[in-house]
Amino acid sequence: MSSKNKERKKMQSSMQDLLTKDVSLYQDAQEAEQSISKHDDDHEEHMPPSKDELANSKNHSETINLIKSKCKFKQEYVDNKIILSVNHLKQYFFFGSGISKYKLKAVHDVSFQIKEGECFGLVGESGCGKTTTGRSIIRLYNITSGSIYYKGHRIGAGTRWNEKEIKYTKIRLRKKIKELSEQLKNNEISKEEHDKILKEETEKAENIIKVQKAKIKQAKYDDSHVDPKLLREIQMIFQDPIDSLDPRMTVETIISEGLQIQGFRNKAENHKKVVEALERVGLIEDYASRYPHEFSGGQRQRIGIARALVMNPKFLICDEPISALDVSIRAQIINLLNDLKEEMGLSLLFIAHDLSVVKYFCDRIAVMYFGEIVELATSDELFKHPLHPYTKSLLSAIPKPNPLTEKNRVRITYNPQAVHDYSKEKPKLVEILPGHWILANTPEIEKYKEEIKELDSNAKFEY
Repeated sequence: MSSKNKERKKMQSSMQDLLTKDVSLYQDAQEAEQSISKHDDDHEEHMPPSKDELANSKNHSETINLIKSKCKFKQEYVDNKIILSVNHLKQYFFFGSGISKYKLKAVHDVSFQIKEGECFGLVGESGCGKTTTGRSIIRLYNITSGSIYYKGHRIGAGTRWNEKEIKYTKIRLRKKIKELSEQLKNNEISKEEHDKILKEETEKAENIIKVQKAKIKQAKYDDSHVDPKLLREIQMIFQDPIDSLDPRMTVETIISEGLQIQGFRNKAENHKKVVEALERVGLIEDYASRYPHEFSGGQRQRIGIARALVMNPKFLICDEPISALDVSIRAQIINLLNDLKEEMGLSLLFIAHDLSVVKYFCDRIAVMYFGEIVELATSDELFKHPLHPYTKSLLSAIPKPNPLTEKNRVRITYNPQAVHDYSKEKPKLVEILPGHWILANTPEIEKYKEEIKELDSNAKFEY
């Protein structure tokens, strides 16, 4: 046997061993498969392939596909044409160490769904977590907790909630054991009752821990075996058109960089795709050899859009693409995105802080404050029934084109401590009208329902 054949066989064998080792880490999760509730919305499990399945696969790519096929998948999202589903997303950042260590809750328990061809708006003030949400979806950040699904496939998963559940289950068990010992010592229960309750509580805790460990392993498995072809369909337009472009690279190099990373090495084909992307955003072929500093702000933003479009995406995250531009250029970029959406059948997550722009461009709008979604509705519904005080504050900040009415515009300041009382009951996201969700507790829901009646009656009177 030639040395080349020996090396090839050795490489194939080592590759197979690595794949087998990777999957074998999750084989113990099979014990918990029967324990996991089939009614738990976000925790249905798919067990990784067995060693026999891997051994019987014919080649390396077949083995890879077999591994990916065991990642978590939800058929109902595909059936309902939901292209993106964000479930209980949490994104925390940790700073310092030791006693000085602290965490910043940038995004806390955010959930929403985007349908195919829909433009979904995410609005809020600077620092509320909009950009962090977009960066978490595209996997620039490893999410802390929750799940992100694209076309039914889980492309992101965090394990903090599951780890905390294990931690507090152990704490509760120790507390219960101590309580039972005290009761036995004080002759409040018999030895038989003590042993029976202790056994039940221990089995219950062990079952919870076993299930959570299985979920953690499945989440880690999914997170490390995402299909790159799926991720390629998600692209992002960044907020700053200056800082997002490398000043030492030509426009062609900037736009084609993503193609090269994905394995497209043909220079002639890449150049053709770059030219097509530039022309699609209203720029000419000659610009490909220039550098970013030679362009205006609007042109730089178009280059950023071309960089995203060259990958032929299906889902586009637009992170405040017009905030750094002049008013006249803003309209051009918005119209360009609108045309591209229709032409390419794109689904969009449009991040902004200007509700007037979002109303024109988006089908549904989610209002975000302090890392949480406080109100979510269709564009028309949100402007017809603005309920949350923060939504009203954002609406009051929209300038009016009429100078006479602009003089009388009253700006509403949002102070959470003054308008909310969550000491007795914490708020939760509630569907107050069909498709209209709001973060509120029971007393606030009743108040908002009365407010809706008042708004409808005033609208009838004005009509």
